[in-house]
Amino acid sequence: MSEDIVIVGAGAAGVGAARRLAAAGVRATVVEALPRVGGRAWTVEAAGYPLDLGCGWLHSGDRNAWTRIAGETGMPVDARTSAWGRQHRELGLARGEQEEARRAFNAWSERLADAPPASDRASDALEPSSRWNAYIHALSGFISGDEPEHISASDIAAYDAASTGRNWRVPGGYGALVAASLPPAATVHLATSVDALRLDESRVVLETSAGTMRARAVVLTVSSDVLSGGAIRFPAALDPWREAAGQLPLGRDEKLFLEIVDGGPFETETHLIGDPHDATTGVYYIRPFGRPVIECFFGGAGARLVAANGTKATFARCIDQLAGLLGSGVRDHLRPLVASDWAGTPSIRGGYSYARPGRRAAREVLARPYDGRIFFAGEATHATDFSTAHGAHDSGVRAAEELLAAVADLDAAGPA
Repeated sequence: MSEDIVIVGAGAAGVGAARRLAAAGVRATVVEALPRVGGRAWTVEAAGYPLDLGCGWLHSGDRNAWTRIAGETGMPVDARTSAWGRQHRELGLARGEQEEARRAFNAWSERLADAPPASDRASDALEPSSRWNAYIHALSGFISGDEPEHISASDIAAYDAASTGRNWRVPGGYGALVAASLPPAATVHLATSVDALRLDESRVVLETSAGTMRARAVVLTVSSDVLSGGAIRFPAALDPWREAAGQLPLGRDEKLFLEIVDGGPFETETHLIGDPHDATTGVYYIRPFGRPVIECFFGGAGARLVAANGTKATFARCIDQLAGLLGSGVRDHLRPLVASDWAGTPSIRGGYSYARPGRRAAREVLARPYDGRIFFAGEATHATDFSTAHGAHDSGVRAAEELLAAVADLDAAGPA
């Protein structure tokens, strides 16, 4: 089948690209390996509520494109300050200790920005004797998906400098917002994997599970781990892009939800870190929006333990940590509800990208178009808003604009 423009991936970047093309009057065909739209933005209905198993926070909400899109589509946005970072009732972490931990993390962040280590390794900015290094490792896992030893200091500093610190939410689900925003003009092929991409003289040829597609131009929005892996066969000309993607691996981040049954001592919009001295700890957001659920989040080393031990054991660990803080009686009020498996999803393979030490420039390389026919998008291609759905969206818009300019130049040039 012959298509004019194909977008590979229906996540936030693919939706952003499709919206920009639609605004220019260009119909695109979107090919998505998953049986749904949204990618790492995924809202599921569980216990009667919309729960985000993927991205859940409108980071830098005051400048986040999805905030504007939510307003256009009539989806409410909750701009209240979250409870994240505040230990409920000082359980397991006294107020003075919370302040100490916060100061240690902020001092580390300031060193990354103002006195970055020559190695560009974020761990080299840690105070070796600090009692809060495990806490910083845990937060690094939640924020970046891996430990500071593996992450570029300048990459972290670039994100922090661009962030406004205003983190908002979509009560109806961030994933639901992304999925609902795909323009009606786009033709969508779900549950359709791309197995190979090759180039002929005038077309990009895509071998998919639904047959061969021949496109004038393609926007590739697959994750950095998929791009650098062997799931899709690419021509050797794209080796620099694959190598750049390999320097921007996906960290590990997983969410689990516990359902609260028959009451219990759970206060609305409260937060707990299970053990601030354990880099693998879970963090718990209790009764978001007043709903009878607890969001359990694991990042970095903690998320790798989720994969190693399985969800059943992880749910048990969540309940153990909560019982250790709130009392053993909470066990009677908690039951497993639903869990993500981003690392085990073949078309994604992880949470979100970070740059290896000394490899921050790979983001710029990955964002470059090839031959006026292949354009790259996705959160890993964004210079400052990587690891976010709005960074993914904005990269899709950027790739679509590059495509429109390239096609216009070819049309203006006429036949060779």
